[in-house]
Amino acid sequence: MSNFFYPILGGVLIGLSATLLLLLLGRIAGISGIVWAAITETGQRTWRLIFLGGVIFGGSLFHWVSGVPIPEGNDNWLLAIIAGLIVGVGVKLGSGCTSGHGVCGIGRLSMRSLTATITFMVAGIVTVAVVNTVTG
Repeated sequence: MSNFFYPILGGVLIGLSATLLLLLLGRIAGISGIVWAAITETGQRTWRLIFLGGVIFGGSLFHWVSGVPIPEGNDNWLLAIIAGLIVGVGVKLGSGCTSGHGVCGIGRLSMRSLTATITFMVAGIVTVAVVNTVTG
């Protein structure tokens, strides 16, 4: 039951938080943009830090309450750093991330966000296929 219920609950909570942020502050819940502005801008930093704290706290709270273990990461730090840099470049090129385009943009019926999200998905599928083929 939890394999079915938890993802639905997570989706509802993500949608609710994105909707509340848009209604209350008029801001899009694009996580990469929120992180970048929290680091580089001094104005309106408080709400960004609270939002990001909620993302971290919410995920931690879920694992603590549900008993579902936190997934183990990859021990290859170099690969993680390279992958993070590639994602960062993609976020800048795409003018946003999956949360901004996929959750908020498609919800606002943005054709640009639909195109970006399709591109993210295709690139992800191709990447997994190539990595699985190369590494076995």
